[in-house]
Amino acid sequence: MYPSQTPAPVAEDIASGGTVAEVFLAFLKLGLTSFGGPIAHLGYFRDELVVRRKWLDERAYGDLVALCQFLPGPASSQVGFALGVFRGNGLLGGLAAWLAFTMPSAIILFAFALSAQAFTGPVAEGFLHGLKLVAVAVVAQAIWGMANSLAPDRTRAGIALAAVAIVVSSTGSLGQVLAIALGACAGFWLCRGEPGAISGHLSFPVTRRAGVVALVLFSALLLLPPIAVQATGSQGLALFDAFYRSGAFVFGGGHVVLPLLQAELVTPGWVSGQSFLAGYGVAQAVPGPLFTFAAYLGAIAGPSPNGFQGALIALVALALPGLLLVYGVLPFWDTIRSRSAAQAAMRGANAAVVGILGAALYNPVWTSAVLTPQDFALALGGFLLLTLWKAPPWIVVLLLAVAGAISSAMQAMA
Repeated sequence: MYPSQTPAPVAEDIASGGTVAEVFLAFLKLGLTSFGGPIAHLGYFRDELVVRRKWLDERAYGDLVALCQFLPGPASSQVGFALGVFRGNGLLGGLAAWLAFTMPSAIILFAFALSAQAFTGPVAEGFLHGLKLVAVAVVAQAIWGMANSLAPDRTRAGIALAAVAIVVSSTGSLGQVLAIALGACAGFWLCRGEPGAISGHLSFPVTRRAGVVALVLFSALLLLPPIAVQATGSQGLALFDAFYRSGAFVFGGGHVVLPLLQAELVTPGWVSGQSFLAGYGVAQAVPGPLFTFAAYLGAIAGPSPNGFQGALIALVALALPGLLLVYGVLPFWDTIRSRSAAQAAMRGANAAVVGILGAALYNPVWTSAVLTPQDFALALGGFLLLTLWKAPPWIVVLLLAVAGAISSAMQAMA
């Protein structure tokens, strides 16, 4: 939450006269320059849109961040979408913000997917292995930070451990969904002691009827595609369903999508484990939201649709549930956020997220990347660079990829 030094006026009086074009250009700049993950993205948004452009005040921005942290989905993309709705006076403004923020990194990752097949030989294989070690360092850093903020006490640490047990004893994405659901139930009963730190007011140009339509559409797209896939056998629908369900259950930030997508894509053999982690490593080095990793996965998935069509299906399907949820909840947020039961359930769900990510750190990230003592040393070095030296992620990606290529080349010459 960002405190305000002076009493804040209501938000709708602050941001008048915005246009869709203004929203698109502002978020295109952010999409080209916002490195560092979702927390860093929120800082970029604040500097550009609150401090410099004065689209809204500090208190209203903090209220918006609280909303998007409450819901499943990619928090930074949801905040950007909601700001676009607010400033662009409706849904078109939100879509312009999402498209502009997402497009640069999606294009880069799609291009990497097209060129990845050309990576052959020991040096190229070492480079890709270095990218897998980047995933070890980044996921470990995410767990470290999330555990401190989302599981800081015995109760929530216990929920996180229970989530690990559920995930490692199940197969597919069902274990992750079950862990989140049970974590929310446990939080509802056990995590009511903390006072909610939510304040402020923000009104959006979204009617309650439009919000209900968005929530109904969210539910329909979650429930109907699996039935349609069973009836038709359509691989395109199956691809949409896999990414949509993954996006619908991402609590706690973009890194949590890793185990969900791994269960949906690697387990059935649509994407190889090596290609999956190599793409995830590259995604750390590009600006914009981590969810654009979907463009890479959709492009390389098999069987068809893949290529551009698969990338588009995957990218839209992964982002759509989070955007529908935030659009649907906007007109009801002032009522929901004040309820202590809802806040307690989210504390439990967020603690379960820490456990899910911990299980993913072991399998598939660690087991497929750390094969030798040298791999362990490189991954540990990347983790320390990120956590202690606060190195930019793209620096860590470059260093570990080059180190992996050099190590592989030396082994080939030996």
